[in-house]
Amino acid sequence: MNTMSNPIRRLLVLISCLSGFLAQPVCAAPQEPVEADHIVAVVGNEVITYYELRSRLETALKQLQKQGTPLPPQDVLERQMLERVIMDRAQVLYARDTGMLVDDVQLDQAIGRIAANNKMDAKQFRQALEKDGIEYSKFREEIRTEMLMVRLREREVDSKLVISDGEIDNYLANQPAGAAAKEEYQIAHILLRAPESASPEQLQKLRLRGEQALKRARAGENFSELTASFSDAPDALKGGDLGWRPLDRLPALYADSAARLSAGGVSDLLRSSAGFHVIKLLGKRGGAGPASVQQTHARHILVRINEVVSEAEARRKLENVRERIVNGVDFAEQARLYSQDGSAAKGGDLGWLSPGDTVPEFERAMDALKPGELSPVVQSPFGMHLIRVDERRERDVSVERERGAARQALRERKLDEAYQDWLRQLRDRTYVENRLQEQ
Repeated sequence: MNTMSNPIRRLLVLISCLSGFLAQPVCAAPQEPVEADHIVAVVGNEVITYYELRSRLETALKQLQKQGTPLPPQDVLERQMLERVIMDRAQVLYARDTGMLVDDVQLDQAIGRIAANNKMDAKQFRQALEKDGIEYSKFREEIRTEMLMVRLREREVDSKLVISDGEIDNYLANQPAGAAAKEEYQIAHILLRAPESASPEQLQKLRLRGEQALKRARAGENFSELTASFSDAPDALKGGDLGWRPLDRLPALYADSAARLSAGGVSDLLRSSAGFHVIKLLGKRGGAGPASVQQTHARHILVRINEVVSEAEARRKLENVRERIVNGVDFAEQARLYSQDGSAAKGGDLGWLSPGDTVPEFERAMDALKPGELSPVVQSPFGMHLIRVDERRERDVSVERERGAARQALRERKLDEAYQDWLRQLRDRTYVENRLQEQ
C-alpha cells in the first residue's frame, strides 16, 4: 500500500531514473502517471483502499449501464459507493466481533444453490464466472460477506421484532375493504440518513440536500440517477426500488404518502427518525386475494445458537441427528430428546401452518419439501432446524389466517424502519475516518 506524499514519490521516481544512468545515455521519458493505491477510509481497525472502492464501483457501473441508468458524476458515485462499503465493513466487523461466521461448508452450499438456480453444476458455474472476467476467489468472499450481513440482520433486527395482539387488532380495524386493500404499489425512495445525535446544523444541511433532490425529482430528472447521487440507503445504486408491495407492507411513512400519489408522482420531503426521505410512485396495480390457502402440517427439531453453542456446533449436532433419522430412528423421539422449543414435548409437532406463520427462511425450506420428506439443516433467526412435512391441505381463509396475514404485513412494514434505525446506530458507534472527503 503506498501512502507516500507526492514529493517523496517524485524523489523515488528520480532516484529510479538516475540508477539506470550508467546503462543508458539518456533517462527514458516518463510514462503516463498511474495513480497509486491509497487509503480512502478507516473503519474500526481496518482500512478501505482506493483499489477496493474502484473495484466495487466498476461492478456497480456495469449494473447501472445494463439498466440504462444515466450516470451521475464520478465523484458523486465514488462518495455514494464509499458510504456503502463503509456500512458493509461496519456490519462485517460487528458480526465477527460477536462471534458470527460463515464457514466454507456453508459457503459452498450457498454457491451450489446459486449454480443450480442457473442450471449449472459448481464447475460449470466457476467457468462461467471466469469467462465473464470475475475472479472466483473474490466472488466467494463477496457471497460470504452477503451471507454474514443477512444473518446479522436476522439476529439483530428480524428476530427481535415483536408484533403484539393489540397491534393486530388495530390493524384489522383500520384495514380498508374491497379492491383498494389489495392494490400493490411500486415505490422508489431516496434516504438521507441522519446521525442518531445530529446537531441542528447537520439536520439543516441534510434538509437542504433533501430539498435539492426533491426539486430535481419533481422537475422530471431520472429518479434512478438521483438515488445514485443522493441516497444513503443500501439500494442507492439500484434505483432505490422497493418492488411491488401492498400499502400495508410498506413503512407507514411511505404508505401514507404513496396512497395520495398518482403513478409517477413524487412525495413531499418526509422526515423520520432515520433522516429525510423522498419517494416516487412508479406504478400501481390491483389484484385479487386467494380464496383459499395451502396449509402444511410440519414437525421440526430446533437447536438454538447462543454464547455457549456456536453456529458450527449447532449444525454438527443436527447433522448427526439427521443421519440417525435417515437410518430409521423416529423423528418424534429425536425431537423430544434434542429440540429446544415448546414443540419438543409433542415430538416437534407444529400443527397446521399457513403462509406467513413462520419466518421466511423456515417457510422457504418447508415449502420445498414433499410430504414425508426431511430437510437438510436449515438456519433461521431462531437457530438451526431439521424440518419434516407430514401432510398438506387447502383451507378457506379463516379468522386465524386473517390475523396471521395481518401479523406478517405489520412485520414487513416495521422491518425496513427497524433495519434503518439499527444501521444508523451501528454507523454512529463505529469509528469511521472518511479520507475521501478530505481530498
